[in-house]
Amino acid sequence: MSTPLIATTLLVVANLISFQSCWAESATLFSPIRKDESSNLYSMLIYMKTPLQASQLHLDLGSFLPWYDCSRHYKSSSYAPVIYNSSLCIDLHTNVYGNCFDKPRPGCANDTCFDFPQNPVTLKGGMGSIITDKFTLPSINTNTNTSPLQIVLSCTFPNKYSKIYRGLAKGSAGLASLGRFNYSLSALIARGSNSPWIFALCLPNSSNSTGIALFNSAGPYNFSPRIDVSKLLSYTPLILAAKGAETDTMYWYKSPEYYVGLYSFRVGGKVVNLNQTLLALDDLGRGGAKISSSRPYSVLQSSIYKALVDAFVKESASLNLTTSAPVGPFSVCFEADKVPTTSVGPVVPAIDLVFPRSKNFWRIHGSNSMVRMKNAWCLGFVDGGGEPRTSVVIGGHQIEDNLLQFDLERERLGFSSSLLLKSTTCASFDFKSNY
Repeated sequence: MSTPLIATTLLVVANLISFQSCWAESATLFSPIRKDESSNLYSMLIYMKTPLQASQLHLDLGSFLPWYDCSRHYKSSSYAPVIYNSSLCIDLHTNVYGNCFDKPRPGCANDTCFDFPQNPVTLKGGMGSIITDKFTLPSINTNTNTSPLQIVLSCTFPNKYSKIYRGLAKGSAGLASLGRFNYSLSALIARGSNSPWIFALCLPNSSNSTGIALFNSAGPYNFSPRIDVSKLLSYTPLILAAKGAETDTMYWYKSPEYYVGLYSFRVGGKVVNLNQTLLALDDLGRGGAKISSSRPYSVLQSSIYKALVDAFVKESASLNLTTSAPVGPFSVCFEADKVPTTSVGPVVPAIDLVFPRSKNFWRIHGSNSMVRMKNAWCLGFVDGGGEPRTSVVIGGHQIEDNLLQFDLERERLGFSSSLLLKSTTCASFDFKSNY
């Protein structure tokens, strides 16, 4: 073996050992996830500022930067404004310069780097000055906070003209962005921990239970009773959209949203014929299918919605289920006392999200397809109109009690299907067996 080849081989081995060492030494961090019953959206808890303060933030999978309500007496000895011509501001490409002529405080400084954060629920925008501060999450091994990391966030000051906080999960003091962006919360955790960029979400099914977000770990993910959910995962590639998804801000970046290559739906095992053009992403980031934690229910382009609903009603009839009066926002409902239930929810036709390989699909059982509305069970999908930006948005209800793994290193999504099939839930994470 030649000397250059030996040197190259040794370098590859050294890098691999270094990568494995970083993975092994990085603590698995976690955040509890809560469901807000008024909005049916989700929030997560982080500890930020100096001294550390618990902060509840709306959980969003598709935003660029975290942002925070600095009008709530933001007090921290570790915050710092990001100056307009600094390397960080240049890297963010916000191209907005601002001054403040009031008393210096978080969100008020001269020569500041500004941006325009956007509410992922209402799509309303605002203005914020970018600051840095400290934040941390607890480790699953010790249940105590780890060493603080740096957070980059947009510091906003809502007023009567700004509605940026309306519609978020109740109690949120800001937004935790977990999107595909170098300064999202998930990216900052990975980079600050010197670990691969990978995290997992398990959303709770009610406000009476608690889900979990896990960072710096590809598994095992042990849930009671001793179920390692990482062994249940199937995978499909994540697709990078060309432009900035449903946001009007930072449109020059690649989209931070998590798109997947949805090929079709199946209902009761039968393929639903869809317009494949709508399921493809164009050069402007329109069409396709994505996952969103800021939509309580899946939202489908009108023709896709009609095709799915027609197939579902037809297959339901074969189970002797007859539709009843609709209950808004849903158009297909059944009388609750006429629908039998099992451990995975109402007995209705299963809905499969089919990915390009025909054997690779994500099954949605009754617990995730149906929503209880007083005396009815309703199909929990919503008509998104004829020309939505995204053709299929997979919403929160469809992914509750499913574990999703977002692996940015391998650019793939891992999905478990319903944990109820294994007699466990997202509220049953087993901290003791995950040491």
